Amino acid sequence: MAAPPTAERIAVIRLGALGDVVRTLPAVSALRAGYPAARLSWVVEAPSASLLEAQPWIDEVLVFPRAELVARVRARDFRDAWTGLGGFLGALRARRFDLVVDFHSILKSGLLALASGARLRAGYAWPYGREASWLLCNERARLALDRCSRFARNAALVEFLGVAADPDPEPLRIPAESRRRMRAELGARAPVVLHPGTSDGTPYKRWTPEAYAKVAVALSEAPGVPVIVTSGPARDDRELADAIVKGSAGAACHAPETGSLLDLAALLRESRLYVGSDTGPMHVASLSGTPVVQILGPTDPCENQPYPGTPSRSVRVPVACSPCRRGCSAATCMRGVSPELVIAAARDLLAGHP
Repeated sequence: MAAPPTAERIAVIRLGALGDVVRTLPAVSALRAGYPAARLSWVVEAPSASLLEAQPWIDEVLVFPRAELVARVRARDFRDAWTGLGGFLGALRARRFDLVVDFHSILKSGLLALASGARLRAGYAWPYGREASWLLCNERARLALDRCSRFARNAALVEFLGVAADPDPEPLRIPAESRRRMRAELGARAPVVLHPGTSDGTPYKRWTPEAYAKVAVALSEAPGVPVIVTSGPARDDRELADAIVKGSAGAACHAPETGSLLDLAALLRESRLYVGSDTGPMHVASLSGTPVVQILGPTDPCENQPYPGTPSRSVRVPVACSPCRRGCSAATCMRGVSPELVIAAARDLLAGHP
């Protein structure tokens, strides 16, 4: 656009998943810098809300009650589902947004943008706009690159609006109180974090517990480097963590409990190094400034690279069928990554960033 459109009330839509929400933060911080006096709201689903609510430059977090609506529909409680949806849409429209920026760009987010009543609705043109969501926008950004990182893709939508501001140097802020509380839990020595889990829908991204256990043993040999294992909400994450702790023969222990996403972000910020596959927590660690070793299998290394401002190493063994979006039970691309490769990458980062 020739110049940023006039807007006093702006809504950002990026509903989920965690990694995608986190990777939208730098672009939205640039949008905020371009509209310093505007009221900025973010429409998101509940799992990521606590992290957004901690960002001082976001004026309001509007939680789209997707889980509750789905539960009511499954229980055939259609009247309550309709009432709940109507109440949320009414609250959305009552904000009288001038501009909606749809970073999600799927049918669901496009319908929410349309329901807001905003006069300007910006999103991606096809193919980054999916499920015909571009038909619900009246300003569509066409990206010249076929493949780019999610960070670059999100920044491009802000640039499309004519906003030339830079992202915040600290796009993910964690309150000092949360960090102090987590430091007290962790003790005096900043740990190395192993995060073996992934979402229930992406088990093909998981590395084996046996391989993580070997990494834990090797890294614990360095004096003053405790190794902890975190667990996510997926059903078998705790089992994976238990297997690593047991297989490491005491070299690793379980991480302190984290009651919210903000607590997990504080833990990762106070850690020395993160080791894990392509998941939301990896992007949280990366954006918080903690060096990361990213273990890649089927996911695209270009689209899913860590935050450019954070020291990182991506460990990947290319195979003919990778990258792919479906994964497979053979998981050849993940099993091809040896513990020695990951250990070498971790030691390299530990040496450069004590």
